[in-house]
Amino acid sequence: MLRYAVSLCFLALAWAQDCQVSNFQVVQNFDRNRYAGTWYAVAKKDPEGLFLIDDIVAQFIVAQDGTMTATAQGRVNILNNWNTCAHMIATFEETGEPAKFRMKYWGAAAYLQTGNDNHWVIDTDYDNYAVHYSCRLLDEDGSCLDSYSFIFSRHITGLRAEDQPKVTQKKAELCLLGKYRRVPHNGESGAPK
Repeated sequence: MLRYAVSLCFLALAWAQDCQVSNFQVVQNFDRNRYAGTWYAVAKKDPEGLFLIDDIVAQFIVAQDGTMTATAQGRVNILNNWNTCAHMIATFEETGEPAKFRMKYWGAAAYLQTGNDNHWVIDTDYDNYAVHYSCRLLDEDGSCLDSYSFIFSRHITGLRAEDQPKVTQKKAELCLLGKYRRVPHNGESGAPK
């Protein structure tokens, strides 16, 4: 009986959840200078198609004029049997909201995948964790048909225990709870450890 009650609660939560991308909240008063620096992907939700596998390290840079760029590297699997290291460069276009950018990227993956995605900073404390989200394809109802998301940490060892409940809450708000996988850092791509 308890199992049925718990299942019913989860079902009610799923029905009540607002999964329209336009209603997702991002960081208020986003400070790109505090966000700049090295971030290690510790978990990710994959989109359709080619995507980074592991050893994912992103470096965000803010120029003196305030423009933001990034470099990223990690391993990627091409043609289902060839793993190689991908190095990418990204530029960011401003939108009306400081924590929402359009990201254009170049590198090995840019030739095999679209190179112009949303880059939304959903949540961050700047010093320990950040939740990133991108929707590549909207459904007619406003939900996302093809999205990806990263959970970043400033620490290669992962999230601190006190950050995990906040990150789990954000995963649920993005309608992605249970859809992430851990990102190992084993040095196979040459990314810094």
